[in-house]
Order: sequence, then structure tokens, then C-alpha cells
Amino acid sequence: MLNNPAILTVVRFVLLLLAQVLIFNHLNFFGFINPLVYVLFFYWYPIRENRAVFILVSFLFGICVDIFSDTLALHTVASITLAYGRPIIMRFCFGANFDFQGFTFKNSTRIQRVTFLALLILTQQIVFFSLEMLSFAHILLILKKILFTTIATFIISLLLSSLFAVENE
Repeated sequence: MLNNPAILTVVRFVLLLLAQVLIFNHLNFFGFINPLVYVLFFYWYPIRENRAVFILVSFLFGICVDIFSDTLALHTVASITLAYGRPIIMRFCFGANFDFQGFTFKNSTRIQRVTFLALLILTQQIVFFSLEMLSFAHILLILKKILFTTIATFIISLLLSSLFAVENE
């Protein structure tokens, strides 16, 4: 059943959405760190899918997180930014290999995959927290939130991705 990429994407969409809004939105490490593990959706999304559909699905994913988190479209903007910038990040991490039709994550090294995940998380955090504060007067607070939330999200995302990775990707 999970061999179909569309079904697997829908299952990941629902499970990551539920995990984010029911579990991770309520974690407050040190009072300000909430891991945003829904970034794994952008990491796991199939590589050679229609880009317009991916951006639309990213919009829907972001707006669903925003509705449950009451964050006024911050997650939506961050999700659309990730969807739009994902090919650029992939080209940076995987180089010329990404441009070939037969490219899969199995063809890449572990360091490339970890770098890709880290850049996705960092991009999402920069967009999210910059828009959340929307003031250069609070630049140190923004940088503190970006740094610590990125580290927490990265560690939890690495654990989840190693636990729930599908072998045939």
C-alpha cells in the first residue's frame, strides 16, 4: 500500500501535521524552543513531482499548521519558500547529480542528505522567525531563536528521518 508515492505523501502529510500540532507545538524547551519538524515533509517529498502541485501542497500544509497554531500565515510563507527554494538547495547539496532523471537519495552520501536537511531547516527557521518578529531591533532575539530552534529541530528531525525512512526512495 505504501509503495504508491501519492499515498505515502498523503500519509506523511497527515502524520507530520498531526505530530506538529498535537505534540511539537506544545513542547517549550527553555520557554522558547518549539521544534518545527514538519520540515521533514519537504525533505521526504518525491523529487521528480510536478513543481506547481508541490507548491500548492506546501501552501495547504502551511495553512493547516497555521490554523492549528494560530500563527497568521507564518508557516504558510515559510512552507512556500521551502517549496520554491527546494530545487536550489538540492542543486547546492547534490551538485550535478540532481539534474539527472535517475537521481534518488540512495545515490547520494549521508553527508549530502544531512546537509540538505540542515539547509531546509535553517531556511525555514530564518523565514519564520524573521517574519514573526519583523523588526531589526530584536535581531539578537531572532538569532537566538533561529539558532536554538534549528538545533532542536535538526536533532529531532534526524531521529525521525532515521526511524521512518522508507528504503525504496
